[in-house]
Amino acid sequence: MQSTAFDRRRPTLADTEAPVTRTLPRPSTRLPIWGFLIPALLAPPMAGAQQAPPRPTCAGPEHRQFDFWVGDWRVESPDGRFLGTNRIVRRFGGCVLQEHWEGAAGGLGESYNLYDRNTGLWHQRWVSSTGNLLELDGGLRDGAMVMEGETLGRDGSRSLNRITWTPLGGAPGRVRQLWEASTDGGATWSVAFDGIYIREG
Repeated sequence: MQSTAFDRRRPTLADTEAPVTRTLPRPSTRLPIWGFLIPALLAPPMAGAQQAPPRPTCAGPEHRQFDFWVGDWRVESPDGRFLGTNRIVRRFGGCVLQEHWEGAAGGLGESYNLYDRNTGLWHQRWVSSTGNLLELDGGLRDGAMVMEGETLGRDGSRSLNRITWTPLGGAPGRVRQLWEASTDGGATWSVAFDGIYIREG
C-alpha cells in the first residue's frame, strides 16, 4: 500500500523518554560542633598549665596583735567619769577590726583597723558623725599599739596625732586609750582624749 501524509512512524521508547541521569550526593566532610567539643573536654590538662596561687589569709600572728582591743567596753575618764561605749569586732575572716563608738554626749564614730602586709604596719581609718576623718599608721611598741598620722586644718595648718592603746596588766579586762596631738611638729603634745576601757560582761 502506498503511504499517505497521515502515515507516521511508530514512536519508539527512545523517542518518548529522555535518558535520566542521577547524581548521588557527595559525603559531607564537615563534623558537627560536638565532634570538636567532646575531644576537647576529654583531653587531659596541659602539662605546663599552672594552678592559681592560694588566696592570702589573716591567720598569721601579726594579724592578732591588736586582738586585746576586741570586745564590748564601757569607757571612763581616769577620774571615773562616763565617756561612752565602744564595741570592737573582728570582720572579714579576722582581717579587720571594726570599731563602733557611742559617746556620752551623743557623738558617733567608726573605724576600720587592719594589718597591711604590704607595708608591715597597722592602719586605722576613723570617721565620725561630725565629719572628721583620721588616718593613722603604726604598730606594737613594748606591748602597746601606737599609731600616728597627720591632719590638715581649714586654715592649712598641720597637726600630728598619736594614739596609744595600752593593756593594763594590773587590771584584767582594761585598756587605756590615749590620744595626743601636736601642732609644732612633735615638739610638744597635748591630750585630746584619755579613756579607760572596762570590758563589759
